[in-house]
Amino acid sequence: MSNMQIDGVLAQIRALQQQTKIGSTPQLRPGAELAGVQGAAGGAQVSFANVLKQGLDRVNESQLQASSLATRFERGDPGVELSQVMIESQKATVAFRATVEIRNRLVSAYQDIMNMPL
Repeated sequence: MSNMQIDGVLAQIRALQQQTKIGSTPQLRPGAELAGVQGAAGGAQVSFANVLKQGLDRVNESQLQASSLATRFERGDPGVELSQVMIESQKATVAFRATVEIRNRLVSAYQDIMNMPL
């Protein structure tokens, strides 16, 4: 997958994420998490590490939800349909793949910085 395709996929994920937000988190201007800007709600500082941890927690939650639905379906729970299980499983897979791509980009950026001549 080329960098352009990855950027396109990440842009689509961000657009979908913005559409599905219910307003539980305050909107920050781009780069605010890197600068340690005060968040609008609660006044707590937002850092890159916190944003990264929250993202990883969301991916983990998505995977746990998909696993729970699959288990309930396997046990024959009448309220769970196969389509629900498949959709949640695919959401978890997409979220995990996006996380792996972000990790790869971060590692690549780190390596580029470490290889810069002084």
